[in-house]
Amino acid sequence: MIKKNFKKQILQQAVKMDGSINFQTNGDINIYPCPWENEKQVTNGERVSYKGGISVDVDGRTRVKRYNVGANGPKHETLFETLNGAVKMTRPIFEVTANGLRRRLDKEYIYVTFKFPKKYGLALTKALYQEEADQIMSYFKTRKEETIWNQQ
Repeated sequence: MIKKNFKKQILQQAVKMDGSINFQTNGDINIYPCPWENEKQVTNGERVSYKGGISVDVDGRTRVKRYNVGANGPKHETLFETLNGAVKMTRPIFEVTANGLRRRLDKEYIYVTFKFPKKYGLALTKALYQEEADQIMSYFKTRKEETIWNQQ
């Protein structure tokens, strides 16, 4: 039986004035701040995770790019939430024309979604659906659509 060495081996270590970067043979990249920066907090006291892609060049230049959520931000904006339901609205897509005016390409759509666990059963699901549908309809009744006219 062959035992494999699973220890992380440092392939290259770059120490700079503001931190240390370790490139390891298994593909991991560890970035450590310099010792005199240890008392400073970078986050709000807990670990923060990001989704993204990392590319490393031959000379060690490293680029970290976040995943695109969308070209103009998230596709849906949450307007109202209940325990098992949500009201979301799509954001309109605009195009800037040659003369500098914005033209709307797509309309706004409103989606109402419900997610009930299977363990609730049919009777409880129907009762909860009716209550949450009433909450959502009362939310719609309170919403007012206002038109703002530009005076030039």
